[in-house]
This record gives sequence, structure tokens and C-alpha cells, in this order.
Amino acid sequence: MVARAYTVAFEGVEARLVEVQCAVTAGMPGFTIVGLPDKAVSEARERVRAALSALSIALPSKKVTVNLSPADLPKEGSHFDLPIALALLAAIEVLPEEEIAGTVALGELSLSGDLVPVIGALPAAMAAAEEGRRLLCPAACGAEAAWVEAVEVIAAPSLARTIRHFTGQQLIEPAQAGLAAPGTPPRDLRDVKGQERAKRALEIAAAGRHHLLLVGTPGSGKSMLAARLPGILPPLSPIEALETSMIHSVSGLLTDGGISRARPFREPHHTASIAAIAGGGRGAKPGEISLAHNGVLFMDELPEFPRTVLETLRQPIETGEVVVARANAHLRYPCRFLLIAAANPCRCGYLSDPNRACARAPGCGEEYLGRISGPLMDRIDLRVEVPPVAFTDLDLPEPPEGSKEVAIRVAMAREIQTARFVDTDARVNADAEGQLLEEVAAPDTEGRELLLRVAERFGLSARGYHRVLRVARTIADLEGSERVRRGHVAEAVGYRLALGREA
Repeated sequence: MVARAYTVAFEGVEARLVEVQCAVTAGMPGFTIVGLPDKAVSEARERVRAALSALSIALPSKKVTVNLSPADLPKEGSHFDLPIALALLAAIEVLPEEEIAGTVALGELSLSGDLVPVIGALPAAMAAAEEGRRLLCPAACGAEAAWVEAVEVIAAPSLARTIRHFTGQQLIEPAQAGLAAPGTPPRDLRDVKGQERAKRALEIAAAGRHHLLLVGTPGSGKSMLAARLPGILPPLSPIEALETSMIHSVSGLLTDGGISRARPFREPHHTASIAAIAGGGRGAKPGEISLAHNGVLFMDELPEFPRTVLETLRQPIETGEVVVARANAHLRYPCRFLLIAAANPCRCGYLSDPNRACARAPGCGEEYLGRISGPLMDRIDLRVEVPPVAFTDLDLPEPPEGSKEVAIRVAMAREIQTARFVDTDARVNADAEGQLLEEVAAPDTEGRELLLRVAERFGLSARGYHRVLRVARTIADLEGSERVRRGHVAEAVGYRLALGREA
């Protein structure tokens, strides 16, 4: 008799259904797993054998063959332990075959029969819902998987408890969706003394998801400002939380029991490789830009990143997705992130500091910032020079506004954009393009005249022209203005040209 159970194999954030077929036939006693398993899957037979022995379930003195279908799809990971054990128990008539065939299972078995949490429970629940089957997973993964309301999630602590559930001796209640425990409170903008222009740019960036470059001397507060961006961003919407958690689930980052509504904040080191930033490596896993989906990617010391790494950002910034192409994989990951980059004005860092003259000015700054290519710089909407902070400024009283007050304005601007783009694929102003951008961000007569003069005088590219319009639309949203006016365009242009020679 051939018994069937179901599990999944991961291709990026997608989970493909895998049929686990188990046949117990006459022949030399043995336990064989076929169907392109990797080392972890092949070792499942020893874990399954030990777990069944711990439950005093003896395997028959026959040949046991487990086939993972489709056989040409690579199978990776320890989550195949549980479906293999279920198929085997159904084949020896310990469990009802019909119940097992209607279940998608994943979980790693310990030698004592306990279920160890695994990655990918959320995409597996999506796959189970599409197939109209229930999901069986370890207890620690239940709160995460239960966010997919269209599927019944059974979160079992052990194989013994699973057997009692399917035999009707002790049913397990369906798991309930849960939220991860809140982390440390976000840092407050009130801690930053001075830097009002940089704070304003941070608010605009948060409101419309516009990319921001901060250039200033060491100690001027660039990293301090970036670290306070999560405190003014609105929480993830349910759809955004599900999208982001799908990526974090296959990366093994959901370890707190449930998913988080806080926007991700990723800050890779400048020594990171292309695979670490864009994705790839063994299994073509998502990189930092995908882990920052719907959140913030902070790249400190931007010119210190290898040129090849920086150039990989160009297409993802424009399209909102990255394609990881390898010999055995061709995967797409979403990556709509907010880029916050920080850089010193030159190698020594003090080109713009009047109290510390740079000995190699101005060539030092041009050579250093020249590591950021023109096409990449063209994709950055807001460019702000962060001046050094004087010691006297540190004794000033706290600013009247902190993260709470700024977050209210950002949330109101985001609500305006949500209503504006309700019937489109865009979510924020940074996503608007083509005819949609012309409709929602068309400036008044004075604003258009100013923008045309600036484009002609400073040679704005078509991309730069459109990005100025998007920023101006966000500035108007922050003021509650229905129309983009001359003042909004002027402020957007000021951020666009802030670091150019014409400034």
C-alpha cells in the first residue's frame, strides 16, 4: 500500500507542494528516501526511526521507500521529518490515510519525538490554503502560520500528540494568530539637537517613501537621525505585515512566536557582499534589500561599499523587486524599501567643516563621493548636507517636537496617499509613475514654470524631473494641500540640488 502525505519545498518566498509517498513492501529491510533530497532530508530517516522507537512503535521488517514528488525538484531542510513520519505511520495503518492525505505538514523531529520549530511556516500556510488542506506544524510556529485565516492550523508539540489528534483520542485546538513581543521602544527625534533641515527631510522621506542621502562630517548626527526614522513611520498594515513576514519566515527571522507589525530596519555593514545585499548564496536566500521590504535600509558610509554592490541597488530601487539568478535558481523577491544613506563629504571627513580645513580640498571630496555613480545618485530623491553640531548647541533645551508629533503628520500623509491610490498598484507617492503621476502631482502654473526653468538650467534627467514631482506631492500632502504649488516644488528642488556644484 502507498500512503501519501504533503509538505512544501521553498522557491524564494513561494512554497511548492510536495507529495510524500511511502510504500512498505516485501524485501530486504531498509529505509530509503528518494526524490532529490539534500543531506538534511536524507538524515530524516534516522530521526524518524529514533522518534518512532521512543514512542514504542516498531517498524515492520520490510523495505520502506519514501518518494518526494516531483522528483526533479530539489528538497532542502529538516522540515521533511514530520511529513515522512506521517506517511510512514499511515502506510503501517497507525494513522488514517484520508486524514493524513488532507494535511500539509512540516516540522523537524527530535530523537525523543518532540517537534522542533522550522522556517517557512507562513508560506506553507499560504500553499495549504490554496490547496484546500489543513496545516500541521510545530507548536512554536502556530502563531505565525495562523495569520493565514483561510487555513486550519494545527500546532502540535510532539509526534505523540499528533498521533493522538489524528486518532481522535485528544484533539488539538486550531492555533490562533499571534504578534511577536514588542521590542525596545523606538528612539525619539527629540534627542537630536539642531539639524532642523535634516529632520524635515526625514519627515518627507517617511511620508512618501523617498530615498534620502545624508552627507556630513563625522559626529554630525547622521546615524543618530537614521536610527530615529522607525519612530516616525506608521506600523505595517495587515497586507504589508504578511508580505514582510513571508520573507522573514523563509529567512528564519520569525522566532518570537507570531509576526511583527513594526517596520523592519536593516543596517548592513559596508563590507557586505553582493549576495548579502541583493540575495543569493546557497539556496538563493533573500538579501538585506528584501529583508527591508516595506521598511528601512540604512547604508552607513555609503561610498565605502564596493562599487559592484552599490550598482546592484539601481534596478531594485526602480522596480521594487530583485531577481536572484543562479545556475539552479531564478527567483524574484520584493524589495520596496526606503533607502537612508549616510556619507562623509570626503575621505578625511572634514571637507565642509570650517574649523578643520581639508588639505586635499576640493579634489578629496569629488573623488570620494564620486564612488557613488551618477545613475545611483539620480535615484536618490532627497540630498541633505548635515552641518557639524557646535558644543553650545548641546546645551539648548529639548526641541518642541519629537517623534510623536512628526509621526502624526506622517500618518496623516500616508492616509491621504492610501485613499488616493486605493484602485491602483501604488501605495505611496514614490510608487506613482506615468499617467498616474501626471494626474496626482501636476503642479499649478507657477510651480510648473519653476520646475521647467530648473530642469533647463540644471539639466534634470527625466527621472529627476519625475522624482521632484513625487517629492513635491508628498510635501503638499504633509501640508494637507490638494494641489502641488510653487512652494512645494521649490522645496523639492532644493533637496534635489543640495549637493550639486550649482548649490
